[in-house]
Amino acid sequence: MQLVRQNEKNTHGRRFRSTTCAAVLLLIGVVGGACAQPPDRTAPLPGPDPGPGRSAPGAGPAAAHGPEAAAHGPEAASRGTGRPGPAPATDRTPVPAAAGRPAPAAAPDLPRDLAIYAESRLNARSVRLRAARHWGLLRPPVAPPAPPVRKARPATPRSLSMGSGLPPVFTRVPTSDRVVFLTIDDGGHKDQELIRMLRELDVPVSAFLSDYVVRDDYGYFRKLQRLGVSLHNHTLTHPDLTELSFEDQYKEICRQQRNLEREFGVRPRLFRPPYGNYDRETLLAAKSCGVRGVPLWTQEAFADRIDFADTRGRLHPGDIILTHFRGRGEWGGTMADMVREVLRTATAQGFAVARLEDYI
Repeated sequence: MQLVRQNEKNTHGRRFRSTTCAAVLLLIGVVGGACAQPPDRTAPLPGPDPGPGRSAPGAGPAAAHGPEAAAHGPEAASRGTGRPGPAPATDRTPVPAAAGRPAPAAAPDLPRDLAIYAESRLNARSVRLRAARHWGLLRPPVAPPAPPVRKARPATPRSLSMGSGLPPVFTRVPTSDRVVFLTIDDGGHKDQELIRMLRELDVPVSAFLSDYVVRDDYGYFRKLQRLGVSLHNHTLTHPDLTELSFEDQYKEICRQQRNLEREFGVRPRLFRPPYGNYDRETLLAAKSCGVRGVPLWTQEAFADRIDFADTRGRLHPGDIILTHFRGRGEWGGTMADMVREVLRTATAQGFAVARLEDYI
């Protein structure tokens, strides 16, 4: 019996030792296989805290040289590594943006920008001077100021009033700006040279058209419109309106309103009666057709002179200058001669020719 028990113990001991050896060999195989894998070079290696002033294993150049290297940027970080760092950012090189933030704009080069601006101003002045001399002027016209933020509301002087509730009748625009306004009536003489002159000298004008002299060539006035010229009402047939009934005045004014709207796409809001003659019926008819103002004039310009209301021959802020579409056969000169006379006078007295519709 004792022998049997001894044999059983020996058998169990051998089985335990075999099982234990097998487990140890399996563990050795697993560990050995894991050790055979290449290390992950992106992961930090475990190790003790390097302490202040020392770098942790695997840290970059800035960390390797302590806070001073990081504070002094890429150049300091590259020292001691044998490799040059990236080029430092300059004023003309945008610094890469941090995540979620736009890159800062390059600093402006103020001296260069000012030089470009000054050169452009000199070029523009040179172009204006050449254009002025081409058209017989010693100096370029005075440039008008920026239009007022709020337009003026002219009042009818007592001497011109026909009662309340009517469109205002005025001879001068209420403004303190040193500007005058050039207005041209009728439309019989269609001078192509005038279009070139107004374009090259950048002279604003306003035209008051009568259908009987413009119906043969509304296209000429569309060219003026493309230059910024505003086109307004001067009746169908240019009669003395005070000699007509209300019904006939209504036809003269309102039918021309429709003609101008059809031809130019805009219904005029200004109206000038032929010869400056009007009565209460004139203003009532004009108002019913959408007219909002009746500008007359202060001075009248011709090819060789200006007839002044001021006996001293002086212009005043807001003066309205009247002239007409005429040619050599009608007043001994050209439209260019008339514009030249107006510009010479205005420039000599320190006035600019401005756009009437910018002010009223």
